[in-house]
Amino acid sequence: MRDTTTAEPCDAKRRSFLKLCGLLSAGAVAGSAAGLLPANRAEALLFGKQEYKVSDNRLSMGSFLSITVFHPSRDQAQNALGLAWAEIDRLCKIFSRHDRGTAVAELNRTGVLRQAPPELLEVVNRSLFHHRLTNGAFDITVEPVCQLFQKIPAVGHPPSEDEILALLPRVGSEHLRVEGSTISFAKEGMGITLDGIAPGYICDRASTLLTKLGVTNHLLNASGDIRVSGAADKGAPWTVAIKNPDHSDHYPDIVSLRSGAIGTSGCYEIFYDQEMIYHHIITPQTGHSPLFSTSTSATAARLVDADALSTGLMVMRPEDGLRLVNTLPESQCLLISRNQGRLSRSAGWSALSSLA
Repeated sequence: MRDTTTAEPCDAKRRSFLKLCGLLSAGAVAGSAAGLLPANRAEALLFGKQEYKVSDNRLSMGSFLSITVFHPSRDQAQNALGLAWAEIDRLCKIFSRHDRGTAVAELNRTGVLRQAPPELLEVVNRSLFHHRLTNGAFDITVEPVCQLFQKIPAVGHPPSEDEILALLPRVGSEHLRVEGSTISFAKEGMGITLDGIAPGYICDRASTLLTKLGVTNHLLNASGDIRVSGAADKGAPWTVAIKNPDHSDHYPDIVSLRSGAIGTSGCYEIFYDQEMIYHHIITPQTGHSPLFSTSTSATAARLVDADALSTGLMVMRPEDGLRLVNTLPESQCLLISRNQGRLSRSAGWSALSSLA
């Protein structure tokens, strides 16, 4: 049996934060809550005579995170998983913007955060790097517009253009200040959302910890943002199916990975109006949701970068996104257009594809 997980943006990453799907058997689609294990209950299955598959799915900030490992010792694997979950829980208490007690929530509430946790400083600085890399397409300061869009179901209609334009002066990473251990906003009413990058960072940290604990063969699935290390069962590579935005069983592509990460963003799972015009990804320059692509997948050595890059690609015009990715030696991408589902691939994508 070959394990296949599905890259599918179910939204909690740009959603309620870590909306995370499980690793299922070959041919199954990860994304349904059916079959997910209750919290604090890891499943261990013996593969052959000397290898256990240990998997665990847990609620984290209202959604699911899945970790699967292969290891000769069930006890060592389960112990490593427990420590990884503890690290994930610790980091979630830093990055969530919804919990009033977190560092991000305090920054958004007061406009300044002194003695910011080093993990938050690292993620904010990496966000600024991706802001520059994507020529402003990736921007964590769109939080005020996110808040406006999230009110659409309650008020029953989309915001007016005047309402959107009124918030744009608060958007722009050039107004975000990082000086030593202090993060601050240059304009009143600003806010940040790390939903498009922090889940990747958290999975990277958990992956690094698992490797240090001797559990090198593992996969973490954060709502279609996937970090892998080593091998799956019997030394095979990890296989990742790209979810079709039309929800059919046909996969646009399946890729094989032994290390690194793939992030997928999409506009077809979470939207705030019936026409699917207003969704959770926002173009910082206009305050509107981009409508070029329905799904963008990007690979990188680390999930923090694949996560941010896939979000930026959703905002960028496809031709500009492909041009950018073709200059990045460690990244590839697959873009699915909003019109007719046309596929566009970076120059090196075919080397990853199992369908090429």
